[in-house]
Amino acid sequence: MNDAQEHEFKHRLLALKAELEARHDHNQAALDTVELDHNRVGRLSRMDVMQGQQMAQEAERHRLRKLQQVDGALRRLAQGLYGLCFVCDQAIALERLRFDPTLTRCVTCSEED
Repeated sequence: MNDAQEHEFKHRLLALKAELEARHDHNQAALDTVELDHNRVGRLSRMDVMQGQQMAQEAERHRLRKLQQVDGALRRLAQGLYGLCFVCDQAIALERLRFDPTLTRCVTCSEED
């Protein structure tokens, strides 16, 4: 991987990190305790609220997991290890990294998993 490609991926990863950090406030608002609308009190409205909170919790878990992946990719970039498969140490195809810059495995090793 050349310097221009490393710069491209670092830029994309930093943009993704900023986007994920910006989602924190949105997810946090959905996770806050929700007061039921007394005009819609009943079993269905409570279930709607609970379902909404479960969806918000899963979205927050996904956001945190992706943020960890981005941070890991940025560390690998700084160490000169970015784009190498964790399993076989071969280069990960650029097209694959362009699809998801946080990937840690080449296509062969990810299929074996």
